[in-house]
Amino acid sequence: MMITPEYCVTMAQYNGWQNRQLKATLAAMDPAELTRDRGAYFGSLLGTANHLLWGDRIWLSRLTGGVAPEGGIPGSPSLTPDIEAWALERFRTDGALLRWAKGLDAVDLTGPLAWYSGATGRDVEKPLALCVVHMFNHQTHHRGQIHAMLTAAGSPAPVSDLVFMPEDGPWL
Repeated sequence: MMITPEYCVTMAQYNGWQNRQLKATLAAMDPAELTRDRGAYFGSLLGTANHLLWGDRIWLSRLTGGVAPEGGIPGSPSLTPDIEAWALERFRTDGALLRWAKGLDAVDLTGPLAWYSGATGRDVEKPLALCVVHMFNHQTHHRGQIHAMLTAAGSPAPVSDLVFMPEDGPWL
């Protein structure tokens, strides 16, 4: 699998654009609606948004050697207590992801990535490029769940089509 630094920058920009839109949509909702269990895997809108934030942080820690988030997958839905805290941490994480992507050279996307997986309880090694694609796919997957929950709640869901991303940002 061959991916490029340009792909990573585009996907990091897309991630930031999507989360910026989600922030506006979620911040306009009643706090009780954000935490209401909607039968999704991570329960609520905020729980799913928190899991997505946690997922980005765990992948960034693996890709950069940084500090992994606490709590594991079971604790991920409660990563932040409310939308204000989520928005601040989301902004910080999206900035870190974009800085990581902009600092890549083609050689940085080759070779294996090894880590201990708390989800499987074992050491894992996979091609680094596959892990990067998975990280961006994981973002899209869970934003799709949020989109479905927003639609079911009667709230407007943001535009999510990559081809409609503004060419000049803002990304964060």
